[in-house]
Amino acid sequence: MPDQKAKAILNDIGTEELAHLEMVGTIVHQLTKGASIEEIEKAGLGAYYTDHGVDVYPQAASGTPFTASYIACKGDVIANLQEDLAAEQKARATYEKLIDLCRDEPDVVDPLRFLREREVVHFQRFGEALRGVQDKLAEKKFYLNDTLVNNNASILSTNDNNCNCK
Repeated sequence: MPDQKAKAILNDIGTEELAHLEMVGTIVHQLTKGASIEEIEKAGLGAYYTDHGVDVYPQAASGTPFTASYIACKGDVIANLQEDLAAEQKARATYEKLIDLCRDEPDVVDPLRFLREREVVHFQRFGEALRGVQDKLAEKKFYLNDTLVNNNASILSTNDNNCNCK
């Protein structure tokens, strides 16, 4: 990462995203805590219960478990930041759909709205990082020839030495 500010932004957002996982897991845990087997089956969670009980297990709504393949990294800072921007928009859209599904549950909707707002802020921060990195990469670079600099320094030091000291 060519820019220290961008590194700090990535660190801040990454830390906050881990907290988002914890918040979503807590919501799921609170919603399923004390649910009977009949309630779990009626909610369509029978297969999930069979594999995981009532533990929180990170997976997509389709049941696909989270894998590292969801993390898009290309080895190019611009491409990676573009992927981060897209991920934030996808997360925002997912929270909006969850809010629609839970509209009658204010205790669920309020934290989901907070999380959606944070995704918007993350999108803005990733945009800020992208602009900073692009500006940094667009700067002109100046290179000095060490040999020339050293030769000039030697010439100056011998010319300035008028005391005939060794």
